[in-house]
Amino acid sequence: MNKNTVIRGMTAVVLILPLAACASQDIATLSATASTGAATTAEWSYSGDTGPDKWGTLDPQYAACANGTEQSPIDIELSQLKVDKELGEFETNYKPTAFTLMNNGHTIQANDASGSNTITVEGKVYTLVQLHFHKPSENQINGKTFDMEMHLVHKNNEGKLAVLGVLIKSGSENKQLAEMFSKLPKEETEEDLKLDQVIDLNALLPKDKKAFHYKGSLTTPPCTEGVDWTVMEEPIELSEKQIQAFGAIFSDNHRPVQPLNGRTIETQLRR
Repeated sequence: MNKNTVIRGMTAVVLILPLAACASQDIATLSATASTGAATTAEWSYSGDTGPDKWGTLDPQYAACANGTEQSPIDIELSQLKVDKELGEFETNYKPTAFTLMNNGHTIQANDASGSNTITVEGKVYTLVQLHFHKPSENQINGKTFDMEMHLVHKNNEGKLAVLGVLIKSGSENKQLAEMFSKLPKEETEEDLKLDQVIDLNALLPKDKKAFHYKGSLTTPPCTEGVDWTVMEEPIELSEKQIQAFGAIFSDNHRPVQPLNGRTIETQLRR
């Protein structure tokens, strides 16, 4: 999950916590501010001296990137899954939505100020704030890395985060994302770009709702833990042209998989 999760639209819709104000602040910064009283400021990247293996040294507030025990992303080994009959299938309550688009310097992000899209995980309701992309995928399945991954970032009224991860493979053109991927801003934006067409999130998700659930973290500094992760098993498709359009801006913006450290990966369906 990307660091620069915005806080836009709170003046228009009062979300659960201040996650959508007009400033281009982000969930990662909010998480650090909530716990330490100060915003994170250290620059980070996906390569070199500020790359993933250095994040924990860049700022004391990034310590979890190096010392955390429930870090994301992970490799989901199907042979190690725990079937939890009480887990229940996660529920989505999405509707066609007008998103705005930004380049936050680390990814392309689509912001939702409507407050009308939710998921339910383990009986708790989380409201969608934004979605963004990583290339290649961050989470893996049986060691397999996919062409990209989409993260839908939600927050509940207790301030907890839940991310729905959707793996992406090369294939047919994705009609729901056609306008977005034709207008990807090549440079970091100061203001969001408006999209003319709504995005039907229900049509965007894979038809097969098999999913994996685990306790994890943000996948960008400050790598805050306590994030509920749901990763769908079936990937969606983007055309090679769409993938290349993103790759021309962000050739590699993924964090490598992290140790499981004894965590359980749960599924609600028997295999």
